[in-house]
Amino acid sequence: MPRLFTGIEVPPEVAFLLSLKRGGLPGARWIDPDNYHITLRFIGDVDRITANEVVDSLDRLAMSEAFSIRLDHLGVFGGDKPRALYAGVENNAALHHLQAAQERVLQRLGLAPDGRRFVPHVSLARLKGISATDMAQFIAAGGQFQPMSFEVRRFVLYSSRDSVGGGPYRVEETYPLAACPDAADDPAHMPA
Repeated sequence: MPRLFTGIEVPPEVAFLLSLKRGGLPGARWIDPDNYHITLRFIGDVDRITANEVVDSLDRLAMSEAFSIRLDHLGVFGGDKPRALYAGVENNAALHHLQAAQERVLQRLGLAPDGRRFVPHVSLARLKGISATDMAQFIAAGGQFQPMSFEVRRFVLYSSRDSVGGGPYRVEETYPLAACPDAADDPAHMPA
């Protein structure tokens, strides 16, 4: 099976709004909006037996409750040598709980812990040869980031081909989350 990771899909209407940030940054390799997602846990290359165990184990987490996510800022990974532009997720206890639960389940299968700190985000572009000053000017020129929210009703198991990053990604399995008792009363799925 190809390289695996878990994540949350970005709805098309939110992806469209994020795609409006594209352009005007020489040296940026923009990610296709169809590949926007929030990575929960990178799993990596595994054999078929382990892949099947991952699919079955993640199914137990589908009983988690649905929740909302709010994208509230643009950010850059890499500091003085920017390597990625992203839309950042507002602090979210339910999202961190789901990610931590996945981490525990996957470690029980014998997978090595993910050594990186979980920083939920949607990658918008891979960067090369761009200075921190150029990035700061690009973000400032874009004006205030208009926050956008959406309901998370499932998480997915993605696969990707061995590439430089940015997709294409394929949904291998979906894991619906239980409906929140008050989710039907929450109309806020778009820009706040």
